[in-house]
Amino acid sequence: MQTRALGETGHDSTITTFGAIALNWLEQEGADQMVELVLDYGVNHFDVAPTYGDAELKLGPKLRQHREEIFLGCKTQERGYEGARRKLDRSLDRLGVEHIDLYQVHGLEYEEELDTITGDDGALEAFWEAKEEGLVDHIGLTSHGDPRLILEAMDRIDDLETVMFPMNPVVAGKDDDEHDYGAVLDRANDEGIGTLGIKAFAKGPWPSTDELPEGDRPYSNWYEPVDTPDEIRERFDFAAEQGLTSVINPGDPKLVAMVLDAAERYDGMDEAAQRSLIERLRHEQSPVPEQLHH
Repeated sequence: MQTRALGETGHDSTITTFGAIALNWLEQEGADQMVELVLDYGVNHFDVAPTYGDAELKLGPKLRQHREEIFLGCKTQERGYEGARRKLDRSLDRLGVEHIDLYQVHGLEYEEELDTITGDDGALEAFWEAKEEGLVDHIGLTSHGDPRLILEAMDRIDDLETVMFPMNPVVAGKDDDEHDYGAVLDRANDEGIGTLGIKAFAKGPWPSTDELPEGDRPYSNWYEPVDTPDEIRERFDFAAEQGLTSVINPGDPKLVAMVLDAAERYDGMDEAAQRSLIERLRHEQSPVPEQLHH
């Protein structure tokens, strides 16, 4: 499987990253088998978070067995120093490892959160301290929110090494600043910051719970995903061709093998195919939650 430089971290990530939230829906035996499958495909970048149910615990056994083969991303939604430090220690404990390769501010949505994170006694102080102690190697940021806020975070966090954000043809077709994740990608590439794409496989938001109760959804994703091999391959090719370092699988374990297959077979996507995909999908409803844009 192809690899690409993860910004200036010195790590080359595979063009797909394993989003370990998928493990939350499996028993331990199934989780172990899924990690082995992912490693068999050569994937070397994993991403997990404390908010993913039991995913940290389920990842632990195989992570420890294959620690040298895995570049481990984890994250925290804590915005202050104390909370971030506590969550980091808890993640290290649950994962059963001594350090995390990439520790990320998780799910930045609002400007006031950015003020807290970057201020005195903010989460970044805990990140920097952990870096000095050798508990964390690199610092990143994830956001499903307004690209303008991500750009501002890139201005304000000097040692930011990766960003994770939505990238898919539905969003790419919306010509306005609040969906302009292309601007984030361009800035990151200019500044040597690694880029991780989420929501590549999103078809759109789920129908309302009146139309489709949560318990009846066929997949555990936050959004309705595409779910055929051809659609998944087309979406993977599109996201990878935008120049992202790596594309993250959707969270439902039933879709992981198709994404691995698409990543292994990736060999580019020409301009005409990209344009036609955007044209076909540009009027679909954005899979990025609207409330994050206000």
